[in-house]
Amino acid sequence: MAKAKGYGDPHGYNAPLGTDTYVFRSNGIVPNSSLPLIVRRGAIPPSQDDPTKAFKATFAKNGWTNAWLDSIHDYHHYHPNTHEVLGIVSGSGQIRFGGEEGDLVSVTMGDVVVIPAGVAHALINASDDFAVVGAYPNGADYDTVRDDPKALASSQQRIAQVPLPGADPVDGADGPLMKLWT
Repeated sequence: MAKAKGYGDPHGYNAPLGTDTYVFRSNGIVPNSSLPLIVRRGAIPPSQDDPTKAFKATFAKNGWTNAWLDSIHDYHHYHPNTHEVLGIVSGSGQIRFGGEEGDLVSVTMGDVVVIPAGVAHALINASDDFAVVGAYPNGADYDTVRDDPKALASSQQRIAQVPLPGADPVDGADGPLMKLWT
């Protein structure tokens, strides 16, 4: 893992405060990606009456659809055919990104995580009320691959074919994703 370009870069784009970025390289088991994983702290405040509404509406407005509400698998997996956005609707948790040796990232209600195709993720622990809305650019269906070195080569070929999204899932065409994923 390496910190990606983000806030504090005197010669480039400065992502909004509260934005963390990480790059995870292939570890020989999971492909990961050269695109940075983006964590936006407090990006979408959940509404009181329907906590999922703000996430689903914001994501859909920006072309990230096929939304679901659930938790995150507790085993390392990745999607070789699409990028994914996760909005933390309630509770808090810790997600390991990048595979077994990756980074443990704490998330809480209101946070949004944009996961590039191929980046492994697994829920390590969470509060009892932990819930997530997930969605995909252009409503893509997602394939799930567990950490399997035999699947690495074919997954890398599939990931290379995944197009960049047309918009940041939170801020649309002017959002940080559009500048960080160039």
